[in-house]
Amino acid sequence: MTHTLAAFCTHEEDVKKSRFLAYAAPVTAVAEAMAFFAGHSDPTATHNCWAYRIGNEYRFNDDGEPGGTAGQPILRAIDGQGLDRVAVLVVRWFGGVKLGAGGLVRAYGGCAANCLRLGERVALIDTAVAHCRCDFAELAILHARLAGMGVSVIEEAFDARGAVLALDVPRTLLAELGQAVANITRGRGEWRVEGEGG
Repeated sequence: MTHTLAAFCTHEEDVKKSRFLAYAAPVTAVAEAMAFFAGHSDPTATHNCWAYRIGNEYRFNDDGEPGGTAGQPILRAIDGQGLDRVAVLVVRWFGGVKLGAGGLVRAYGGCAANCLRLGERVALIDTAVAHCRCDFAELAILHARLAGMGVSVIEEAFDARGAVLALDVPRTLLAELGQAVANITRGRGEWRVEGEGG
């Protein structure tokens, strides 16, 4: 199962007089990752190197370090720990001793990995948006069932025919909840999952 970070975390290391400070945070969109990097980069630092992974989207930046010695090792630290929807920034203040390509890879990748190890993780649950309709009289029963299954109500609206709900449903519960809606409404309700036929 893939995980993300539960919250922002940070870690600092000194490597041959250079100071490395890693910041890591959960992110859900590229714009959020870029804002995180902009907000935590230090203009007084020698380098602000970063990487993010959001599903199949990823990017990294060496910020002036030799190609492949900073951003890629940070991304490998994210991937190596099975994390997704994560952004990591490693800020370096040069201490006067050159580390060489191998030393840079170890320093950036190691600092990022140690930061990520310190962070609390939460499992990423694959969800889908489902829409359902029920009569007013059935709404309280439906709400109780949703709460018991850990389903979130995204939106709820009312019209002359009853209630219309948009739900965030773990994919593993779609069939079970669809059947529950049919049972609660005695087959008169509506059930539709976004992206699926029907």
